[in-house]
Amino acid sequence: MTADSAPAAAPPQSFEQAMAELAQLVTQMESGALPLEASVAAYARGSELVKYCAAQLEKVESQVKVLEGDMLKPFSDDEAAQ
Repeated sequence: MTADSAPAAAPPQSFEQAMAELAQLVTQMESGALPLEASVAAYARGSELVKYCAAQLEKVESQVKVLEGDMLKPFSDDEAAQ
């Protein structure tokens, strides 16, 4: 079975599920027990999960900016000293 014929993995149902699956993949890959093809597949899946998580974080960040409006300001040392 080649990577092209393998069924695509289902998208994660949540950010938390994606993070848990990503942590599991990292553990498996770090163990060194995966054969080469499985390692490549795990890397590809991990890459998909990272993109999903980044998109979810960007979505939440934009929602927070909308909710907070102009109240979001960068932290500066000058303000902390006051």
